[in-house]
Amino acid sequence: QVQLVESGGRLVQAGGSLRLSCAASGRTFSSYVMAWFRQAPGKEREFVAAIGRSGIATNYENSLKGRFTISRDNAKNTAYLQINSLKPEDTAVYFCAADRQSGTKSSEYEYWGRGTQVTVSS
Repeated sequence: QVQLVESGGRLVQAGGSLRLSCAASGRTFSSYVMAWFRQAPGKEREFVAAIGRSGIATNYENSLKGRFTISRDNAKNTAYLQINSLKPEDTAVYFCAADRQSGTKSSEYEYWGRGTQVTVSS
């Protein structure tokens, strides 16, 4: 079992940058694909990015490519999401998720954190 805790969300002005972190418990972090999803008010949870077990393979939602970068440090049991050139429409709760297999649907991930709020002011 994996427990995930996100951090790094805050209020930021449009054009700014943030790095979100997802700290995982357990000694099998490197066995899991890690992903980030986000959910804006009144909208469904949407896929942002995923990263393979070794950190080499990555996958992004097409519309977010270029501004979002997912990474992981298996020695620290932590995954990251770097967001640059933030826009007001990036305002959402950002969740990290883990599973043995990769995917782009929230139903494909077994373990979830509680989320961290990102608010972008115009």
